[in-house]
Amino acid sequence: MLQVNLIRKQKEWVLERLAVKNFHEPALVDRVLELDDQRRSLQTASEQLLARRNAASKEIGALMGQGKKEEAESRKKEVADLKEKLEQIEKDLAIADKDLQDALVRLPNLPSEKVPRGKTPEDNEVVRQGGTIPQLPEGSVPHWDLIRKYDIVDFETGVKITGSGFPLFKGQGAKLQRALVAYFLDYNTGAGYTEYIPPYMVNEATAYGTGQLPDKEGQMYYMPADNFYMIPTAEVPVTNIFRDEILKEPDLPVKMTAHSPCFRREAGSFGKDVRGLNRVHQFDKVEIVQLVHPSTSYDVLEDMVLHVEKLVQSLGLPYRILRLCGGDMSFASALTYDFEVYSAAQEKWLEVSSVSNFESFQTNRMKIRYKDADGKTQLVHSLNGSSMALPRIIAAILENNQFDGGIRIPEVIQPYFGKDTIN
Repeated sequence: MLQVNLIRKQKEWVLERLAVKNFHEPALVDRVLELDDQRRSLQTASEQLLARRNAASKEIGALMGQGKKEEAESRKKEVADLKEKLEQIEKDLAIADKDLQDALVRLPNLPSEKVPRGKTPEDNEVVRQGGTIPQLPEGSVPHWDLIRKYDIVDFETGVKITGSGFPLFKGQGAKLQRALVAYFLDYNTGAGYTEYIPPYMVNEATAYGTGQLPDKEGQMYYMPADNFYMIPTAEVPVTNIFRDEILKEPDLPVKMTAHSPCFRREAGSFGKDVRGLNRVHQFDKVEIVQLVHPSTSYDVLEDMVLHVEKLVQSLGLPYRILRLCGGDMSFASALTYDFEVYSAAQEKWLEVSSVSNFESFQTNRMKIRYKDADGKTQLVHSLNGSSMALPRIIAAILENNQFDGGIRIPEVIQPYFGKDTIN
């Protein structure tokens, strides 16, 4: 969430940054300032009335002691009138505070100066590319045909159990997914990340904290009886671990990793771009999250990008890294890098990871702070990355490693999988 003081002091710059993100409600900035003016005015009136009431209350005792009962009674009536006015102003102030917060949460995070201008994925910048696109043998097929051939994912039974977009992994398919999750977690914990197993349902405050609410309310699965949401990513519960806490500066950075299933309603759609594992409503993902000192967050972002890049390289997959343009970024992000791997059988790039710096946008909502050397309380910066999302990684592994006798398993996964091929 943006801070009102920033908007007030640098309004034109805020508007320019929002334009980079193609924000379509610039008038909301003026509305925020208008609501803040109302709130400030009510706050001043409240403080003045409170001071008058307190002063009058003190006079009552003195007047009674002096035997001036009539004047004391007059002061009592004045105090009662002031109390009534104060109660009304406090109600108005609560409404003004809520209206201001409701307006503020509709403003997205401001993009970094490094964010390229643009509106669509075609405007994203390729930062670098690595790996070798394989030359597949004649007769190679996309992963949805390989899945059927080796009987490793059952989409039809998933439909019967739940619905479209809920695949049932089985046999070697289930084992491959478990092997990848174990490898990803070991890779992350080996780099100093602490592993967590978070709840897979969160309350409204948690979803609000990371920016899923109110921006993505319609994209999450919601259980109205409990007012809980199924998580779209482990980022949501993991980042909230430190909500409303003040960290010690020497304890930064805080590095966390978690595996979880992820649930996303927006996946439904049709066509070749969503066939097989390309897009599903439920999938597994390993996430990395860091809470860091504001002065280091962009260096940490580059370190996290390198961390994910080495992970992709270890799988032997051709990849490219994109810096997202303003129009393709998430609501909460200040700068995002996407990772895509090349699917040789589909002849297309598949997104498998996003690594983002949110600066203080999330931590302002969650009130995650630290005390600096001068004892002042400051907001930390939050970052997160996919490390990694499973469905498209599996799709690329299956397609890029197929041969006449089966599917080769990447060497780093073989100790976890227990053999070197699916056949």
